[in-house]
Amino acid sequence: MTAILDAPGAQIYYKVRGTGPVLLLLPGGDGDADAFDGLAHHLEPDFTVVTFDRRGLSRSTATTAAASPRTHADDAALVLAALTDSPALVFGTSIGAVIAMELAVRHQERVRIVVAHEPPVGALLPDAERTELVQAQLDVEDAYRRDGIAAAMMLFVRIAGFDIADREPDVPLAPLNPCRIRNLEYFLAHDVPAVREYHPDTVALRAVADSIMPAVGETSVGPVPRCSSVLAQLLRSEIATFPGGHNGPSFRPRAFADRLREILRSIPCAA
Repeated sequence: MTAILDAPGAQIYYKVRGTGPVLLLLPGGDGDADAFDGLAHHLEPDFTVVTFDRRGLSRSTATTAAASPRTHADDAALVLAALTDSPALVFGTSIGAVIAMELAVRHQERVRIVVAHEPPVGALLPDAERTELVQAQLDVEDAYRRDGIAAAMMLFVRIAGFDIADREPDVPLAPLNPCRIRNLEYFLAHDVPAVREYHPDTVALRAVADSIMPAVGETSVGPVPRCSSVLAQLLRSEIATFPGGHNGPSFRPRAFADRLREILRSIPCAA
């Protein structure tokens, strides 16, 4: 099923498949409602899997250019409200993890558990690591303005530690079609700066600590996965480990789904 709902200043396209407890998937980067099709395919026998195009991407519209993680979280809450009265399971990675964290803080009634996989939140890190990550994010933004998408994404891939060889044999690389180019332009111009400028309310995060599970990839390195470790320390929670690196949800969907299913089945409402 697909549908479009009205949100303040936008129309949001969303997609639903499968049966069982509602599970909202929030991809990273320029990912839209189709970005996690591989992951969703392995999860839909056990969950009602929900994805949506963030405002500004693909089939969703926006009357203003920029949107903060808080705005995206409000959109996610509207999507969930259209589908269920019960708290939902949520998985987010990268910017999707940032949005998921804000969803847990701003709309507690909509969330049973958030699995936050490698949110790139420099504000959480100690000084030296924060400076490293923020400067790297600024370099991506500068490269985009100066040299365009290709130059910016080369730096972005380096920051995130993508390894295109670390993927399951039947997983193709996403094609660079006109829609994806438009999404990348929006992501680099608006979402990357919004994530760099994002400062979470740590008091509010601690208040919903029982609803957030930080997560990291087995092969991830650098300042981005460190954000998950520091988040776990802040929340005094355990940290979950998943197959692959920062791009594990897309590059290793079968193994990633198995691990996510294992974790979510330990949550009472997902039994």
